[in-house]
Amino acid sequence: MKFLLEVTVDDALPAEDKARELGRILRYWGGNLHHYALVPGDGSPIHDSAFQEVGHWRVAGAAGA
Repeated sequence: MKFLLEVTVDDALPAEDKARELGRILRYWGGNLHHYALVPGDGSPIHDSAFQEVGHWRVAGAAGA
């Protein structure tokens, strides 16, 4: 399985705030992982703490695909 996760964090944020926001995004996403079958084609947008879309994840298929 090839799993892709892409998140854009605001470059204008101080490093500490970037780390905090990315950590929050990853914890929230990881906590909801059990809701997905994780089969090719699965995916979802990723939102920050202000509910703005900042990225996405998807299952692309076999590794190397």
